[in-house]
Amino acid sequence: MKIELDEAGKRYRSEWVFRKVTATFESPHRYAITGPNGAGKSTLMRLLAGHLSPSKGKVRFSLMAEELDPALVYKSIAFAAPYMELIEEFTLQEALHFHQRFKPFDKGLNPKNIIERLGFQKSAAKQIRFFSSGMKQRLRLALAICAKSDVLLLDEPGSNLDAQGMDWYHALIEEFGTDRLIVVASNVPADYSFCQEVLEITAFK
Repeated sequence: MKIELDEAGKRYRSEWVFRKVTATFESPHRYAITGPNGAGKSTLMRLLAGHLSPSKGKVRFSLMAEELDPALVYKSIAFAAPYMELIEEFTLQEALHFHQRFKPFDKGLNPKNIIERLGFQKSAAKQIRFFSSGMKQRLRLALAICAKSDVLLLDEPGSNLDAQGMDWYHALIEEFGTDRLIVVASNVPADYSFCQEVLEITAFK
């Protein structure tokens, strides 16, 4: 999978979040987007996910050298961010079964396997609204990292994770990150320590 930005910029009203971003993100490489809070990292990630269109310039998506319709790229992308809502009335089991209908899990995984990897066996029948913030973030990450997708986008993945949670996150990347395009947005080095290239968002102000 390849995502190309050609002089891409995004603004809200008269204020530019970033502009003239020219970059290529291509599997199986791993990239980090860094910069201070409020600099536009999340906005750029939403552009890469196809959730937003650029105000200026272009974003192109291609798979096996064939250009994809931006409206259909969601099929190839898994995205996790701490601001993404979970359906809190669902139990963990219900949430995993529901998610699997839209985004299949990788390598023959099923809800039972995911619960075991999360270490949440005792919480399988618990509603997500009763989960701690750290448990919710683990669930967001598992839904994305364990999904069958060509692209994995992770915005502030270490949010609400303790040291054990960070070890778990890195182990999951090691197991399921092979041959995928991975982009991590964060200003915390531990979040993107496995990335090979770094793009500093403040260079495009």
